[in-house]
Amino acid sequence: MTTEPVAIVGWALTPMTRRTVNSEAELLFEVISGATEHAGITRADVDFSCAGSCDYVAGQAFSFVQNIDAVGAWPPKRDSHVEMDGAWALYEAWVRLQLGDIDVAIATGSGRSSTADPATVYPMEMDPYYLAPLGADVVSFAALQARILLDAGLVTERQMATVAARARGAAQGNPYAQVSGEFDVDALLEDDYVRNPLRRHDLPPITDGACAVVIARGDKARELTDHPVWITGFAHSAEPHHPGLRDLRVSASTTRAARAAGLDAAPVEVAELQTTFTHEEALLTTALGLGPEVAINPSGGPLAANPVMATGLTRVIEAARQVRDHGKQRVLAHATSGPCLQQNLVCVMEGTR
Repeated sequence: MTTEPVAIVGWALTPMTRRTVNSEAELLFEVISGATEHAGITRADVDFSCAGSCDYVAGQAFSFVQNIDAVGAWPPKRDSHVEMDGAWALYEAWVRLQLGDIDVAIATGSGRSSTADPATVYPMEMDPYYLAPLGADVVSFAALQARILLDAGLVTERQMATVAARARGAAQGNPYAQVSGEFDVDALLEDDYVRNPLRRHDLPPITDGACAVVIARGDKARELTDHPVWITGFAHSAEPHHPGLRDLRVSASTTRAARAAGLDAAPVEVAELQTTFTHEEALLTTALGLGPEVAINPSGGPLAANPVMATGLTRVIEAARQVRDHGKQRVLAHATSGPCLQQNLVCVMEGTR
């Protein structure tokens, strides 16, 4: 399929914090203002907006309606919302630009996980007949998958601790990281389990935050910046919601999304992966076919900051930053949604087109 050339031309993130007093609309106002300024445009220049957020996290129905205030009510523009991470909002905005009648779109992701207990909230999103009554939350499902990988010999607890230490060490250079520092792997392995076989370092922090990305078509992107970050491949794929219907030792949907996005057309130098738990890195790098020469999560990744509903879109921003600010030529961003990597998105970006 031939696609219209679309590039990322601006972005912005809030500081990632354990708790914020700002509403989601206030967080979004900050990043939408920052992203449009970064792109050299105003809100009036945006033709389409798409937001990613979650009513369960916000604690109210139709929570996205109040967030439209951050985009601006005038002049009127086409608007949409996905009950998904902002990476899927970016995908919808990218698809909308493929129609060719508009030139500029903005995608956002926002979440305030600090307002409730995730172990109480997230089971409500599960299948209401078989999974929700169990009260199993995201961490429980992650622990189940980690145990399967450990028993299969596909990862070790030391490898998982090494992932945590490396990620949070890398995050020391990231001004948006929530958790960073030097960690000793042996000391990490002495900690008690939070949910066997996961220790505290295997889990992401609870984070409040938001981000926004401005994209533009072809000539408009070149007009707005001398350094557009071109989206050269974009796809997502899903598997059954029930973890019991999948082989949790692999991520088939990640492999399918990567193939559809054309990841194997050329090597990538950097991969920003939504590895919310440490065991997921080995699984995802295998599914994506990434070798040791690829830098994984130089920003620190979700183990350094995990603003639910913005974590995946943050991966896109961090990968784009590698192109624009660090001269990388081809990079990868990955986002995931659902229990045990149920749905996965792959975005390939390049500096020249």
